[in-house]
Amino acid sequence: MTRDDLFNTNASIVRDLAAAIARNAPKAHILVISNPVNSTVPIIARTLEKAGTYDPTRLFSITTLDVVRASSFLSGIAGTDPAQTPVTVVGGHSGVTIVPLLSQSSAGTAVEQGSEAWKALVHRIQYGGDKVVQAKDGAGSAALSMAYAAANLLLRALKGEAGIVTPTFVKSPLFASQGIEFFSSAVELGVSVHFRVC
Repeated sequence: MTRDDLFNTNASIVRDLAAAIARNAPKAHILVISNPVNSTVPIIARTLEKAGTYDPTRLFSITTLDVVRASSFLSGIAGTDPAQTPVTVVGGHSGVTIVPLLSQSSAGTAVEQGSEAWKALVHRIQYGGDKVVQAKDGAGSAALSMAYAAANLLLRALKGEAGIVTPTFVKSPLFASQGIEFFSSAVELGVSVHFRVC
């Protein structure tokens, strides 16, 4: 199964779910875990816009898996603890749209930028999710673990816990002037302002 297959399967499902949310729970927080996130988040946004219930601060997708993969893969090369090897990942949530900022990591010097090893690491980070999809042989992706993690983070934020920052694919002002409406970056979840791009 490819991401195109996932799109063909999931696009109409998320559209119909968004239409049902617009009718029955227009103030709901919507965590999109259905791949490909780069496509499903905008589909939901457009469906909610059409229904007149779109609130961009209530629609997002957690992209922590990209960060965890990047940290794990880099730490394997650097010989460091993945928990102590954070890697910021921005962009989208599939293929070349996943941009690991390896040079900003404390272990980023373990791989020379532009080298074959660096290119292989970036490719591994960008296509790690595809390998999971292929390994599951058509039975889905790593969505359940992400759904649990995302729901946990959101519930903690809605209860008033401060300082919850997570990588999230959202409607973002960061590159809107360049025609990029949705972007993955660090976002702070909260109660009154549902999220804030960091």
